[in-house]
Amino acid sequence: MTTTSDIQSAVVIGGTGKTGARVAQRLTAVGIRTRIASRTSGTRFDWNDQTTWQPAMSGVEAAYVTYAPDLAVPESSTHIEELAELAYSEGVRRMVLLSGRGEPAAQKAEQVLADSGLEWAVVRASWFAQNFSEGYLLDPIREGHLELPVGGVGEPFIDVDDLADVAVAALTRTDLLGRVLEVTGPELLTFAEAVEAISAASGRAVSFETIGLQQFSDGMEEVGVPSDVVELLTYLFAEVLDGRNQSVTGVVEEVLERPARDFTTFAAEAARTGVWS
Repeated sequence: MTTTSDIQSAVVIGGTGKTGARVAQRLTAVGIRTRIASRTSGTRFDWNDQTTWQPAMSGVEAAYVTYAPDLAVPESSTHIEELAELAYSEGVRRMVLLSGRGEPAAQKAEQVLADSGLEWAVVRASWFAQNFSEGYLLDPIREGHLELPVGGVGEPFIDVDDLADVAVAALTRTDLLGRVLEVTGPELLTFAEAVEAISAASGRAVSFETIGLQQFSDGMEEVGVPSDVVELLTYLFAEVLDGRNQSVTGVVEEVLERPARDFTTFAAEAARTGVWS
């Protein structure tokens, strides 16, 4: 393993999100001067306001980048190309991009980064386990019933703490540069099986029901989810969860030299925090 300490400063774009906050915390813990940039942080960053980009990228050597709302949207590759060009002009050397499995638009953005002239790596992730404890699935879990437009497809849910550890390794180790690091959990679970694991860990009855895409999108709109987010979620459930990602990789174990955390362990630890109570 080649561990380098040549990166002394970094910016985390999306540094208040699920992965960004964890990456920022880990970078700071190992002594790297870390700037958090997001729509709600002290250093403001907004993908739709390019006047916010340069202050975020100025004076740092490396960047961890998460794209909002998701790299799956068509305009993502243009934005990544423009950000990479700015980063290069500002003297940023290295960029690590969070990406998603099975998303054609995301893979286009990955290629743009690879062609940018920067040192680069991509962390291409499966569905986050923490979507059940920190994201939009939390309220239905607390209410005891989750409805999604997905059936018996298996998903290798990735623990975001594992993802963040891999991202920090990619930012700080030269042996991982130029690679697409496809991170997954160690096992395939259906969404129904994941909910069963949460129910067992929390000691609460939580049920799962497969519904149609139209019923799902109508329900999202009824509770006030913005239309662009509804459109994105509908796309992800219809396309990405079609079976194309029913495989696990050993990347977490390869990079971190320890096994990836399984969903049962995630559920047990999350339950102990009382998040589902």
